[in-house]
Amino acid sequence: MPRPRTVSDEAILDATHDLALRIGPARLTFAAVAAEVGLSAATLVQRFGTKRDLLLAVATRGVDLWVGATDRASAGTPLDRLVAGLVLAVETIRTPEQMANSVTMLQLDLSDPDFHAQTLRGAQGVRAGIERDLRAAVDAGELRSDVDAATLAVTVETAYHGAMISWAIHREGSLADWMRRQIEDVLRPYRTADEPAG
Repeated sequence: MPRPRTVSDEAILDATHDLALRIGPARLTFAAVAAEVGLSAATLVQRFGTKRDLLLAVATRGVDLWVGATDRASAGTPLDRLVAGLVLAVETIRTPEQMANSVTMLQLDLSDPDFHAQTLRGAQGVRAGIERDLRAAVDAGELRSDVDAATLAVTVETAYHGAMISWAIHREGSLADWMRRQIEDVLRPYRTADEPAG
């Protein structure tokens, strides 16, 4: 009978993600992850294989959490849920340095086909969640009845991605607050006259 694992794969992947945001993927090693989670580097190699395999597992889990953020935001109206979900999706990034390391990880996501497949799956899931909430907002009367939810979803998604970079450049307040303002600004012209923002 195999020994029970003292640290779950999910906990290891989450710790690896947090470490990669702090120090960057280039400096990430099995030894560094092992020190974070209290296991030996050999144990991590046995469980995940290569550093690339570990980072791909991190990316896969990260995509699931990213897409799921729009589902975990539960309070309020459809637009409240939409904004809260996009803010929740960036909650792990608290410093410009973490954002820079996230962009470094994005380079891998865009250049390696296996990583890109996961990133594309995530982006498609996020856009679908945005469109779902926008359609619900139209049905609820929060947005004008003539709003094309599919087209606006692309615009909101683009604002979401751009807000992360612009925040890292301007460094005004927290990313969460910056993200909320940018998404609210994009939505404001499409709201019905009697529906105030935020």
